[in-house]
Amino acid sequence: MKTRAAVLTAMGAARPYADSRPLTLAEVELDPPGRDEVRIAVRAAGLCHSDLSVINGDRPRPVPMALGHEAAGVVEALGPGVEDLAVGDHVVTVFMPSCGTCSPCAEGRPALCEPGAKANGAGELLAGGRRLSRGGAPVHHHLGCSVFAEHAVVSRRSLVRVEPDLPFEHAALFGCAVLTGVGAVVNTAAARPGQSVVVVGLGGVGLASVLGALAAGASPVVAVDLSPEKLALARTLGPVQTVDAAAPDAVEQVRALTGGGAEVAIEMAGSARALEAAWRMTRRGGLTVTAGLPPPDAALPVNIVSLVAEERTLKGSYIGTCVPSRDIPRYIRLFREGRLPVDRLVSGVIGLEDLNAAFDTLAEGRAVRQVVRIGADG
Repeated sequence: MKTRAAVLTAMGAARPYADSRPLTLAEVELDPPGRDEVRIAVRAAGLCHSDLSVINGDRPRPVPMALGHEAAGVVEALGPGVEDLAVGDHVVTVFMPSCGTCSPCAEGRPALCEPGAKANGAGELLAGGRRLSRGGAPVHHHLGCSVFAEHAVVSRRSLVRVEPDLPFEHAALFGCAVLTGVGAVVNTAAARPGQSVVVVGLGGVGLASVLGALAAGASPVVAVDLSPEKLALARTLGPVQTVDAAAPDAVEQVRALTGGGAEVAIEMAGSARALEAAWRMTRRGGLTVTAGLPPPDAALPVNIVSLVAEERTLKGSYIGTCVPSRDIPRYIRLFREGRLPVDRLVSGVIGLEDLNAAFDTLAEGRAVRQVVRIGADG
């Protein structure tokens, strides 16, 4: 079938993207779903820095590539072997498909699936190959999803079914922003009630971490960012104290607010400088978690004596150390109970034709989570 998708043909376009237009809304050919694959009608998709980092070249990927990885939609067609979904089901996409049999999957760590990571790096689906083409030439998949599109074919293992009454523009966020942000706090850091938590970087994922810290009962919760607007939003989410990252004494402010340093510091800015600040904001014996993705050549200088003598821990978090089929329903339940107000993270709703300008807004730090609404019932 033919459908429309936002295709990136070259990385590193000059900003503003509203002028250079790196994404082309093009008609593409979408093959039917193969074995263990599903075709969905995409209804809403979130804009994430992982998309932006492909556009600007920070995370090189094969092109041409149809972008987008955080979405909600409706099942339209099932490939052979898919028996636990039905046409009409509502689903959320997850950008790391898990094979279920490699060593990390067998250890209960599907976010680290080895075949999934290999497929994502090659721009293919989990089973191999591509289901997208344009003018007879293949178009690569972004993280197994490619959901800045009207329709997508994805692996069954890239989907989690959700209740049909959940609004699409809210449901979409659970597949990336919420999994990554909340998961970094409750899974990777295993934050406990009463522990002090600081979050550095208040994009959609960072603010989801703030929500996760509040839901986990952390206290105090401190949010750090350069944007006054994002700091103000953080304060409306609950008992959150804020620090301007541009302040010369930002580290000292956080250490004072947390009684000598945070027990858990979460870095979500995707910057080596931000991670260094989070490290300095962490107390003796504390845990520093990073889920931001800076350019591949970014490095962090760590004082090894402090690492040893203070029994410090530095830990990476990918997709919030999640088990999607377990965590997404849990987080949705918390959302319905009012304990995880994910809807507060939506800073704008746009159309597919507005993507290039919307990525300018994201690159300038003026958005939390913009959502593309697609389709009549989206």
